Amino acid sequence: MKIDLLSKNALVGAGTQGIGAGIAIELAKCGANVTVISRNESKLRNFVSLLPVVSDSQKHQYLVADFLKFNEYKILIHNFFKTNSIDILVNNTNGPEPGLALEKNVDDFQAAFDLLFKTVCETTSLALPYMIKKKNGRIINVSSLSVKEPIHNLVLSNSIRSAVAAWAKSLSNEVAQHNITINNILTGYFDTERIQKLISVESKKNNKSVEELKKARENKIPMKRLGRPEEYGHLVAFLASEYAAYLTGTSIPLDGGLANIY
Repeated sequence: MKIDLLSKNALVGAGTQGIGAGIAIELAKCGANVTVISRNESKLRNFVSLLPVVSDSQKHQYLVADFLKFNEYKILIHNFFKTNSIDILVNNTNGPEPGLALEKNVDDFQAAFDLLFKTVCETTSLALPYMIKKKNGRIINVSSLSVKEPIHNLVLSNSIRSAVAAWAKSLSNEVAQHNITINNILTGYFDTERIQKLISVESKKNNKSVEELKKARENKIPMKRLGRPEEYGHLVAFLASEYAAYLTGTSIPLDGGLANIY
């Protein structure tokens, strides 16, 4: 099965490292024109310059925007869509800070809502008119296993990602008639900067070594290892292709079997 995304335009959030980078690279390998969103322009410029090019007509670009500053992000993303149309939208942002429910206040939840929900909703609403007109489109939300079962010490992510999943399912039913699919990927433990940060915070809080905590996470996974970003990209490329044209409204665990033991 060869996935061909030539002439397709893809927009990938938080794409210069970790899972976002794995997604952007795989979509580019399949021929898509990839636009990467991130807040660090120097990293963006370097990353985009290294994206694979498999066709003379293929072009990649970047958009400098900070998901943590929603009002600024809203202006930038509106300006982007004035001159760009998207066939494949990958909603992915940096995650909110870890913490327990009793440690967070309403302002923390509002900030997480702006980061994880409002940016996704705003970007999707701008991408949809072109998709509806074309009668084709792919929307893929990078989510978390916490949608199935809350993860300890990640109350902000647990709460808002569940809201995104419910919204995405509702919207998928409305746009399916236009051959637009919307799917969530429930992310398990991947070898990324994000998980390294979470382990580091846990290490300081519980006075345990980083190596011990990493091994404990790996031992929970039936495959006994962390996922690789390129493996994430493979699933996104499939969902973005015509092979997944009848798959919508789903939340797919990508976790080495971890969800099966919840």
